[in-house]
Amino acid sequence: MKLIEEFMLLAINEAKRARDICEVPVGAIVVKGDMVIGTGFNTVIQDQSVSSHAEINALNSASQALKNYRLTNCDLYVTLEPCHMCAKAIVDARIRNVYFATLEPKNGSIVSQDNFFDKEHLNHRVNFSFGAMKEEASDLLTLFFKTKR
Repeated sequence: MKLIEEFMLLAINEAKRARDICEVPVGAIVVKGDMVIGTGFNTVIQDQSVSSHAEINALNSASQALKNYRLTNCDLYVTLEPCHMCAKAIVDARIRNVYFATLEPKNGSIVSQDNFFDKEHLNHRVNFSFGAMKEEASDLLTLFFKTKR
């Protein structure tokens, strides 16, 4: 569990980078073995791109590092439950495990609104767990949205 928390802390640091540029504070990292090979945070507003979610940015970063879009034997740590777009990208990238800190009740596709990774038609199975550093990730989001209201 300690290793999961150490990697999740790195994802939270990525989320803070998003917060610092007034983006929704979500961060993600991709790990292969014990090495971080990709990082990302939300840049939807900055990039003017609906697809610039933290997970997509981290997957792209890792793909560039490995020079391969398939990220076999890699794990993704993300501060918020992935949406459907990100979940499909995670499957297509062949991520082995996804660890997310907190649920996303409105758009979460893994537990909250759907069980996307359990779909029979998918050609790759992704393991997942959630809850590591939940309070820290949740507090970042809560404080961010309080400043917006």
